[in-house]
Amino acid sequence: MGDGLRISVLTLFPELLVRYFETSLVGKAVERGLLLPDVRGIRDYAVDRHRTCDDAPYGGGAGMVLMAEPLAAALDALDGAHRYVVFPSPSGIPFTQARAQRLAARDDLVFICGRYEGIDQRIIDEYVDEEISIGDYVISSGEISTMVIIDAIYRLREGMLRPESTAEESFQEDLLEYPHYTRPEVFRDRAVPSVLLSGNHRRIDEWRRRQRIERTAERRPDLLSAASLSDEERRYADGLTQKENDDGRDKGT
Repeated sequence: MGDGLRISVLTLFPELLVRYFETSLVGKAVERGLLLPDVRGIRDYAVDRHRTCDDAPYGGGAGMVLMAEPLAAALDALDGAHRYVVFPSPSGIPFTQARAQRLAARDDLVFICGRYEGIDQRIIDEYVDEEISIGDYVISSGEISTMVIIDAIYRLREGMLRPESTAEESFQEDLLEYPHYTRPEVFRDRAVPSVLLSGNHRRIDEWRRRQRIERTAERRPDLLSAASLSDEERRYADGLTQKENDDGRDKGT
């Protein structure tokens, strides 16, 4: 893995990405040379004087489609045929923590930000290596999808965060993260769990581990089949899942 992650972004609204790369931890990563962004406006590669980048779809239908020619010119200018190109799209493969880790292992990425009804399929066929969906819903901004993916990637890069900061996050080991507490010790009659005040790190680790299993069983039982659990933890998780199923049937859901 190299020192800096080179990321090029093609967008109709470069100001959105420029501001993003100046903000918070992302901005610090850029300052430290851990993230090397290159944001380019697709309209700069339009072939007519009106800088047209979209047109009606062949075959009819609602909405507009980003045209192949400006996108191809932009990708060629970035040597896109020899780089790893990602296109966020509702039709893509689901984005997961494991996929974020695989992308974070690369040193060179190009993102295409779609708009309207999407982009000409011939660009996907010729240039795109991964078409990725950030969830089972539709939004109008490929810029937002791209920022979500980049945000998940850059923080996994070596030197960005302390290793312990990502060791027990949600989806590590296919478990959700445990709950967190800070001062004050009591807030509106709600006290911090006493185990966290005990100073007994073994008990705290056990409590956090159990919280991860309980949260996953309650909120994302689909993850448990692949989770790294001991035999005892597996029996405990199965019991929790069965209880959730029984409670659901009792409520008629």
